[in-house]
Amino acid sequence: MKNILQFSISKGENNYIAQAVGFPIFTQAESLDKLIENIKEATGLHFKDEDLSEYGFTPKPSLLINFEVPQYV
Repeated sequence: MKNILQFSISKGENNYIAQAVGFPIFTQAESLDKLIENIKEATGLHFKDEDLSEYGFTPKPSLLINFEVPQYV
């Protein structure tokens, strides 16, 4: 069973944007702290009333956050 749900974060013009890897979970916020809160809320809503084992996850998976840092030359 998997214990990690992965998110990719990028910086938009005014917001940070998060997208789950392999699931249609998206959210955004003005700060990284708020984005983490939104990711937890969006994940909870997406899997509400679902058996996570059907997706191959343990009952309380951790969140792995990858943050894209644009290349500046």
